[in-house]
Amino acid sequence: MSKEKEPVFLFVGVYDDPAIAEEDLDLVRNLHDTKVIGTYDAGIATKDAEGDVKVKRAQSKHPGWTGIGAGAVVGLLFPPSILAMAVVGGAAGGVIGHFSRALSRSDVKELGDMLDSGQAALIVIGKDKISAELEKAGLRALKRTEKELDVDSKDLQDQLTTAASLEGTA
Repeated sequence: MSKEKEPVFLFVGVYDDPAIAEEDLDLVRNLHDTKVIGTYDAGIATKDAEGDVKVKRAQSKHPGWTGIGAGAVVGLLFPPSILAMAVVGGAAGGVIGHFSRALSRSDVKELGDMLDSGQAALIVIGKDKISAELEKAGLRALKRTEKELDVDSKDLQDQLTTAASLEGTA
């Protein structure tokens, strides 16, 4: 008997103030700690005046992921940013591949166009549909979107764990 694959969700919220994005990232952690949301991987991407995007802060509530999933999403949405990341190459390549197969080109463009210079984006990847819980918790994003990704959560989990172990040996 085949087991139905668990959905994976991607939430992106955009902020004018990176400090508010960081406070909302702490809110996401608290939602997990109080068992309102399950396993997640998250990070904050910032875009400077020159258009460069960097992952400023990442965290995970899954052993070993260390924010790699959120970093891979940043690499997919803003390809030049992957060059400055520590997870370049094989460590993030498979994870980026998972997300590139799960998002249409129009989704990637829409998500990438959300972030303007001087803004920050909170990126959360989880196995639970989280937008309703984040809304109830008072997340302060100016713009937000959530996409259900057409990926197998078990395969993604394996890929993230492998990437995390490769990152640890780099």
